[in-house]
Amino acid sequence: MNKESRTMLASLEHSLQLGGRLVENIAGPQWNAPTPCSDWTVRKLLEHVVGMNLVFAAMLSGQRPPSRDADVLGEDPAGAYTRSAQLLLAAFGAPGVLEQSFQSPMGTATGFERLQIRSYDLLAHLWDLAQATGQALEDDPVLESSAQQAWEFARGQLADSPRSGRFDPPQPVSDEAPALDQLAAFLGRPVPWTPHR
Repeated sequence: MNKESRTMLASLEHSLQLGGRLVENIAGPQWNAPTPCSDWTVRKLLEHVVGMNLVFAAMLSGQRPPSRDADVLGEDPAGAYTRSAQLLLAAFGAPGVLEQSFQSPMGTATGFERLQIRSYDLLAHLWDLAQATGQALEDDPVLESSAQQAWEFARGQLADSPRSGRFDPPQPVSDEAPALDQLAAFLGRPVPWTPHR
């Protein structure tokens, strides 16, 4: 595994840890609160995050992904998130995975490209989760660097791709905004976001 791959994997681990802290701080009524993903409550948003962690882990490991109808959170959403994060990191960290190519309904990509895809989607949803639950993501250099890389990758990947069914059109945001806000706005989130918008 080269230095770039190790750095990206460490960034994913950092993002997953931040997500774990967000999930642990969700209070009871907040599970049904709206999120920047307009069709999803906080619980539905976390179901998506955990589900995607499990889908990517299964794909990289050559296993069957969970059913779309599966209750991936159960009675312990924080525990389900932690377990899915551990499986995802183990799958991406397996020897040779980042150099292999993997098929999915969205086409063929290397493990390293899948790592970048998972990273930008995860970061966007951590932003959603923080907004929906009134939590502040830590202002730290690793998060800023991860978000910057994710934003640049997403712009390259989605520049000529249709957004229908995946992301809303890019939203306006200050050029001085943090990279995570830039990523969120590029992926169709209004920045700043308020529940009644």
